Amino acid sequence: MEISFHFQKTATLEQRKKLKLFITSIFKSEKKTVSNLSFVFCSDAYLLEINRNFLQHNFFTDIITFDLSQKNQKEIVGEIYISVDRVRENAITFQTKIQQELQRVMFHGVLHLIGYADKSKPQKAKMTQRENLYLKKYAVST
Repeated sequence: MEISFHFQKTATLEQRKKLKLFITSIFKSEKKTVSNLSFVFCSDAYLLEINRNFLQHNFFTDIITFDLSQKNQKEIVGEIYISVDRVRENAITFQTKIQQELQRVMFHGVLHLIGYADKSKPQKAKMTQRENLYLKKYAVST
């Protein structure tokens, strides 16, 4: 199993080894297995191009998650693209630390790969509840 971090735009990502272990524990808690997961930290412009080209959306977003698992494959393979610009702006908007907002968005992408959706109000509430749970657990572990 491999979890990797790539930087198109610089982002401060604290305690990377601990974060990788915790992300692995999220998959285990949800009874899922990950074989390969890449996080790509990028700019608004970079993520906007991905949003336009792959999803035909013409707006900024903080995260795009791609499940690259083969059909009938039990292990999850995924790529999670995160806009560092959006994370910084959201941290200001929601009056939280940048690291905490970055972790929230990372866990959000992981939850998408696990199978959680956020299209409807009840789905979004469940997703937020899971994000909060894992944020609290991670805060306690650090």
